[in-house]
Amino acid sequence: MMKWRVILEPDPETGDWAVWCPTLPGCVSAGETEEEALQNIREAIELYLELEPIELAPGSLIREVTLG
Repeated sequence: MMKWRVILEPDPETGDWAVWCPTLPGCVSAGETEEEALQNIREAIELYLELEPIELAPGSLIREVTLG
């Protein structure tokens, strides 16, 4: 089980909730209630982290790099 910090922001006009995960750029969702927004961001995080097969051209190389 992994824990992710998420930010919930209420929309003063609609009463809906926006939610995003600062650790995962572009991973955002929303819901009509806080609970719905949290459930939706859980699904968004799971999809964000889902591994997709990578199709490489012949001769392509995969390497790892270290920063710092």
